[in-house]
Amino acid sequence: MMPYDEFRLAVTRRHFFARTSTGIGVAALASLLNPRLFASGPAINPKTGGLADLPHFPPKAKHVIFLHQSGGPAQMDLFDHKPKLEKLRGTDLPDSVRMGQRITGMTSGQSSLPVANSIFKFSQHGESGAWLSELLPYMGKIVDDIAIIKTVNTDAINHDPAITFIQSGSQQPGRPSMGAWVSYGLGSENQNLPAFVVMVSQQSGINIDQPLFSRLWGNGFLPSNHQGVKFRSGGDPVLYLSDPPGIDRNTRRQMLDSLARLNHRQAENYGDPEIETRISQFEMAYRMQSSVPELVDFSKEPEHIIEMYGPEARKPGTYASQCLLARRLVERGVRFIQLYKRGWDQHNDLPRDLALQSKSVDQPSAALIMDLKQRGLLDETLVVWGGEFGRTVYCQGKLMETNYGRDHHPRCFTMWMAGGGVQPGITVGETDDYCYNIVADPVHVHDLQATILHCLGVDHTRLTYKFQGRHFRLTDVHGNVVKKLLV
Repeated sequence: MMPYDEFRLAVTRRHFFARTSTGIGVAALASLLNPRLFASGPAINPKTGGLADLPHFPPKAKHVIFLHQSGGPAQMDLFDHKPKLEKLRGTDLPDSVRMGQRITGMTSGQSSLPVANSIFKFSQHGESGAWLSELLPYMGKIVDDIAIIKTVNTDAINHDPAITFIQSGSQQPGRPSMGAWVSYGLGSENQNLPAFVVMVSQQSGINIDQPLFSRLWGNGFLPSNHQGVKFRSGGDPVLYLSDPPGIDRNTRRQMLDSLARLNHRQAENYGDPEIETRISQFEMAYRMQSSVPELVDFSKEPEHIIEMYGPEARKPGTYASQCLLARRLVERGVRFIQLYKRGWDQHNDLPRDLALQSKSVDQPSAALIMDLKQRGLLDETLVVWGGEFGRTVYCQGKLMETNYGRDHHPRCFTMWMAGGGVQPGITVGETDDYCYNIVADPVHVHDLQATILHCLGVDHTRLTYKFQGRHFRLTDVHGNVVKKLLV
């Protein structure tokens, strides 16, 4: 269609009145009736692309690496040592412990809920004396650098709402992800890379695991340049990064310039801010053609660093290679790095699959902390490790001598944090002898989110965005900073 014909068809009666209603006469009348209508949008920091009034106070952390363990790691098999469970093995979970709390449809039909103690041995590590499972020998070496939180709790009991909740602050899809909020508020320190980068590694267990959806790192109602940019494991790390056959860099530059002129004209006609966002994203993609190949090239990494991350560090798409890449992203000023490790949903065959999963993440996670620390980056980088909920103390299915499964448990689970602003070598919270309820220092998911933002110098109650007449925020109307975690 000819451009003139397209424009003529777009100018409907409604469109005509919408455009003419913004004339100077109407503007003058509006300024007399309500001067606040002329308040400009939020000021932008030209260096970072974030809001000009952020951070709200001096930050401890400049970057976040969120190591999300998708599926829900079993806390009593990894971090929360419960030796009394050995004597309770096979007994039914008491009503006085369950207290009528809901359970999923996968175990609600069982005639009993037999207690399953962990078959893995625990031992104390470091000067802090923290108890860790034998499945985490490498994490035992960094236990004095991390803060273990045993009492994280959530509102959701199934995967999709739970992972949506911890990533966006709402069980309902459509809200901005945490990384998008951080990108919107603080921007990036490197204009040649996105502020928010996402990587996904597959499960190491044998059973099929839960899928992950791109909306988990979406921008929601925030401008679309704040959504996470997913790095792939094969081919180009980012789609369409390479020039097509027969197109050189100069030709692509000319094409982008011509496209930008058309988009600017379209933006003038329609006033859609997403058009400006599209222009900026095209320019970012062009700059990434130079920055990303160097970023993902590990050839100059010292051999002892590669070995520190483990045997899979050189294999693209593995959790080990992504942990190493996360450190390189931090060095280059990327604000928020989200790693998803699938495979922790062990409803059956838990001893086998948990061992495989733990082996794949234990060494790389510990190496990331050590690598950041030796480079002087840990003090300014907040590292978060954990899933969307925990696992039940009772067995799903038949309890056997060397095999058992565990259902979802939102009441209490374990996560750990390290680096920027977090006190190292401590344990926060206490659960009961059944690892079912919280005894002291509960940390709700909204509290965790508020604390992460606090470490970045952001007051979670003041980072808001007006959408459909309401000011939204990551923590909704909840959340308290967990001061026991902070230096």
